[in-house]
Amino acid sequence: MKIHSKTLVTVVLAIVVSVITASAYAQTSSSGSSIMDTIQHLGEFQAIEFRRYQTSPGQRDHFTAYFDSLFPEAMEQLGALVLGSFHERTGPTAFTWLRGFHDINARPIVNSAFYYGPVWKEHRTAVNAILPDSDNVMLLKPLPGREVTVLPAVDPVQEPGGAKGVMVAEIFSIKKGSVEDFVRAAEPQFARYRAAGIREAGLLETLDVPNNFPQLPIREDGPFLVWMGIVKDDRSLTERFEPLRAESVKAFIASGLLRADPEIVIMDPTGRSRLRWFPTWQ
Repeated sequence: MKIHSKTLVTVVLAIVVSVITASAYAQTSSSGSSIMDTIQHLGEFQAIEFRRYQTSPGQRDHFTAYFDSLFPEAMEQLGALVLGSFHERTGPTAFTWLRGFHDINARPIVNSAFYYGPVWKEHRTAVNAILPDSDNVMLLKPLPGREVTVLPAVDPVQEPGGAKGVMVAEIFSIKKGSVEDFVRAAEPQFARYRAAGIREAGLLETLDVPNNFPQLPIREDGPFLVWMGIVKDDRSLTERFEPLRAESVKAFIASGLLRADPEIVIMDPTGRSRLRWFPTWQ
């Protein structure tokens, strides 16, 4: 096939732009070290709140503006982390976010410091006024080696358009005592997702302990297993994930280990969501 010089120049420019963009993420301005090195001190998070809110009608964008502006750094300073925040596609009022604690014992300490601290005290009236339902919360822990991916905070210079990509979460209601058996049965399907270029962001199961911060309710109707992944865009969602999932659901149900059909949650990252399509994520 003959390539005209104009077309060739366009292709070369596109490649150059791609390389420069990737390099901007892969390096820091001063040392040239990987940007992932800048978050090594954050560590891993073994207790995860999977928080699904309903905002007042027409108020989700307002709640998101409060959330993204005020809360991520406040949590980080206290030793927790907003691992990701999203708009669910299930409806215009659904907002979901993940809060990570290093362990379950840190949860009451961090939550007490935040909810009785100055940031929440100043803004709680405005936030609570547009947040009628915040009680749909699963307390989870990662399976060994399947921790929630911790990514750098969104860079306002390198990512002026905010977080990109599409987050998917499959929520499985597991029969009591059957989580390990279900994971073994489901792993071939999860492997197919990864092979198709869907980036696994974590595999979590119910953390079955008493609620050690009862001011914030958690669900008690588990056990649950939650698989999370990220795709680049809607095209990848439609062409890669959805056909595989249509086949996988049959295998999941055929295991006989579920209490209900799997729930799929498709979500768009908010502007400052750490969990997103990240160019140099390996």
